[in-house]
Amino acid sequence: METCNKPQVFDVWESAKRNKKALKSAEIIENILQEHGLSKNESKVYLHLALSKERKAGEISEALKLHRTDTYRTLQDLEKKGLVSSVFEKPLKFIATPFDRALDALIEAKRMRIQSLERKKETLMTLWKSLPKPEIKDNQQREVFQILDGEEQINLKASEIIQNAQKEIKMYTSEDDLPGLYHSGLIETLEKLTKKKIDIKFLTVDTAKSHFFAEKMKRLKKRVVPSETDVPSFILTDQNQLIFVIRKTNGSQRRKKARHKIAALWTNYEAFIKALGTLFNELWDCETK
Repeated sequence: METCNKPQVFDVWESAKRNKKALKSAEIIENILQEHGLSKNESKVYLHLALSKERKAGEISEALKLHRTDTYRTLQDLEKKGLVSSVFEKPLKFIATPFDRALDALIEAKRMRIQSLERKKETLMTLWKSLPKPEIKDNQQREVFQILDGEEQINLKASEIIQNAQKEIKMYTSEDDLPGLYHSGLIETLEKLTKKKIDIKFLTVDTAKSHFFAEKMKRLKKRVVPSETDVPSFILTDQNQLIFVIRKTNGSQRRKKARHKIAALWTNYEAFIKALGTLFNELWDCETK
């Protein structure tokens, strides 16, 4: 009698999960997809399908430990976004859009949303001006703060305060944050501002990695501090605005390789700004010789 073996429908996915390097790459891709328009379930289902051949909803549900109803709903949402297609046969199966085309679809969707908002800006501003506004009797500036969650929000706010600076910009960047800062385009923005005679000072730590990126900053006044300097990255502009980077740990602190998510605090709180300004000046004056 022949034994009927269960088909290995999750071979590629299971292989990826057993490979630590592949698993880490998959986690990074999932996180980035979630930052740019996909939900947690959507990113998991898409990646599973992209690493597999055509799959039935039940197989996907079993592999990812998702409720079948949630799996069908997620597949429908991915189809609407052009990231998944149905195969017309019984039982119904699904296939993923190739990864490069999926990225193009996400980029184009975001571009179209931005263009749509730009077209509606004038109308929205007209409607906004027509609304009754509360009377503000106290003209004194309030000291406030705002939490910036993720690199996109941080970079947008950093670009805003940098481009609005009139006199000075002070920036300290840790070794961990320097690559992301450099590739975000903020350094290029800073270098353009040197033509406006704004006093720009840039500090980072004395490590080979930091020197690699610092050497690319040709127009900025820059110095390095001892590599053991344990200070979060921050940006100060005109002594009245501050962005202070926070790293939130996901998972147990006891794990050797705990994952970190970046966030930041923006504030105009005078005492905090003065404290960071004093710290920056001390670090600048005590640079590594």
